Amino acid sequence: MTKQLTIVWFRQDLRLTDNPALTAAVANGQIIPVFIADNTAPESALLGGASQWWLHNSLLSLSKSLNNQLVIKAGNPLTVLQALITEYDATQVVWNRLYEPWQIKRDATIKTELKQQGISVGSFNGSLLWEPMSVLKKDETPYKVFTPYYRKGCLTRQSPRLPLPKPEKFSIPVNAQFTLDALNSLALLPNIKWYEEFEKMWHPGELGAANRLHRFIDEAATQYQNDRNLPAVKGTSLLSPHLHFGEVSPNQAWYAILGAFENAFENKDLDVYLSELGWREFSYYLLFHFPELPTKNFNAKFDYFPWRKSESNLLAWQSGNTGIPIVDAGMRELYKTGYMHNRVRMVVGSFLVKNLLIDWRDGERWFWDTLLDADMASNSSGWQWVAGSGADASPFFRIFNPILQGEKFDKDGAYVKRYCPELSRLPNKFIHKPWEAPAEILRACGIELGSTYPKPIVDLKATRTRALDAFAHLKTVTQQPSA
Repeated sequence: MTKQLTIVWFRQDLRLTDNPALTAAVANGQIIPVFIADNTAPESALLGGASQWWLHNSLLSLSKSLNNQLVIKAGNPLTVLQALITEYDATQVVWNRLYEPWQIKRDATIKTELKQQGISVGSFNGSLLWEPMSVLKKDETPYKVFTPYYRKGCLTRQSPRLPLPKPEKFSIPVNAQFTLDALNSLALLPNIKWYEEFEKMWHPGELGAANRLHRFIDEAATQYQNDRNLPAVKGTSLLSPHLHFGEVSPNQAWYAILGAFENAFENKDLDVYLSELGWREFSYYLLFHFPELPTKNFNAKFDYFPWRKSESNLLAWQSGNTGIPIVDAGMRELYKTGYMHNRVRMVVGSFLVKNLLIDWRDGERWFWDTLLDADMASNSSGWQWVAGSGADASPFFRIFNPILQGEKFDKDGAYVKRYCPELSRLPNKFIHKPWEAPAEILRACGIELGSTYPKPIVDLKATRTRALDAFAHLKTVTQQPSA
């Protein structure tokens, strides 16, 4: 069989190990690895500042793995690919599939155009354990509830494919070269280095992902069920940004757990972690079958919800100045590190949409801009879950009490003290409700509410009642959910 030259279009699969498109291309002959910054993407899909920092560094890492021969371009992907085909006399283009609605449409158009020009095109599953089009109920309709989707729709099907090894060797034409100028031309790094703290905590790239996964298995996996809820403890895998950019595949994480422990599904801690990978799958599943998920209420009754507009409250929430310590700690963690603990994400989300009655879409957009793991599927489904408007969502009347959440999951206030150091001298009794501390204690701790730390912007009890009244309004709406 004649060896040919294949263009490998890297997207959210910035790794060499377990990369089905790359493996197929290497078996076919020489390759041209390329990353294309798509300038035709809709505005809502443009990367936020935190994600841009990650992508810049991940591309540096990937190019190093490819002997500094990753070609970086910007423009319309179809036009760029056609130019590369001509320049290198390529006969084939391959990529791993993406599942955001606009990407599905774009890729279908590109595949059709290239095939009409006599170019072979191959697409592969490099991002999911179970592709959404392959998991349906008996009546051929999609699942809308997680547990039957995961336990019946996924686990009873064929097991996820085993991870592919890294190609032992690959051949790239010598004139295909990575240049720092090409990467810098994408302007992924802002002029102001607000991301300096990121560099202390995160190591984008395939090696960084592998190290994170190994650390989790060695240090945290067997205590996952409990420790994942403690924001001051390193009890989670911290793999989400690596998974989003495809520096590690879910298949690698899945089989790393199964390979490291016997009878993993019978161990509650491990089963819970594997089910969290399942929740990631469910988010992509929902986005595939219900492509309006990022912008439209899954439950149409919430179209009638009386959201409130308050720029001052939204800004206080974004900047971590609400006067509610666990909320402020979470929002400050987000801005400082590009990440927020999952338990705290639920708390700050509930506070925004229920105590402040601000539309979940405002929260989703802030997370999109500030999260390193900003992911259209997980971000939109997660916010709709918190708001009560999504599939298999937390009921709207489940309103997180941030004081009780703090006292339960951050008992000694270690998390709050880390990100709200102005409260660090407060006794634990008052760390989650400083407004209840006697004046003499506040003075002794150097705290002046309204000056050194904000007073609460809302009354938690009163806004809980207001939220329940707003939800009661929906019960008068007779229109049925559209999905």
